[in-house]
Amino acid sequence: MSTDPTLSEATSKLINSDLKDIGEATRKLADHVIKLGVSGGFITTCLQWIACFAGIYLLILDQTNWRTKILTSLLVLYIFLTLPEWLFGILHGDIGKWITLVGVVLRLFFREHYPGFQLKLIEMNFVNLKSNLITIVLKNTEYLELSGSLLLLVVVAPNFVAGYVRVGWIRVIVCLVIGCYLLQEHIRASGGFKNTFNKSNGISNPIGIVLLFVFPVWATIRLIF
Repeated sequence: MSTDPTLSEATSKLINSDLKDIGEATRKLADHVIKLGVSGGFITTCLQWIACFAGIYLLILDQTNWRTKILTSLLVLYIFLTLPEWLFGILHGDIGKWITLVGVVLRLFFREHYPGFQLKLIEMNFVNLKSNLITIVLKNTEYLELSGSLLLLVVVAPNFVAGYVRVGWIRVIVCLVIGCYLLQEHIRASGGFKNTFNKSNGISNPIGIVLLFVFPVWATIRLIF
């Protein structure tokens, strides 16, 4: 049984036309996704999450036995500026106020049950033990104070800071300055740029600091272009 050449040619043209339409639709879909990611803020939000987690990671790491010369107060400010908008909105509202109120009440009237007070008591009871135990106690106390300071910053931030500084070019500049300062301080504390990446137990620190730049650098590019 012979096949009609005209029919085969028509079928091939239809298949090629369908494949061409599929390719064109795929290209348009990719273009729309890219435009949505850039102009719609999807990429910015993802990088903001990465930067915020990097700051939290360095803040936690700075309270462990791998303590470096990182200034934790600057990390608290960096986390405050890079908190995602919806999370900042939740903590800036009644939820954050209630958490702060409970913390203040515990601090005022139930000091014996307050974690920081208990840690100081542990330090006093074991003052004759090794110094590294006392150091761990002090670090844990400082970590609780820094966490409370971060929450207070979010709760009491005025509208100018919450609605203008955190969403404009001021935030980008401050984050870049903090990242550059922490990086140069870490390099200086490590004894040079090579030592920053050569230490086996300290490679996580420069990686975390480098991640601090992903959001402000991207935000700077968006502001310029």
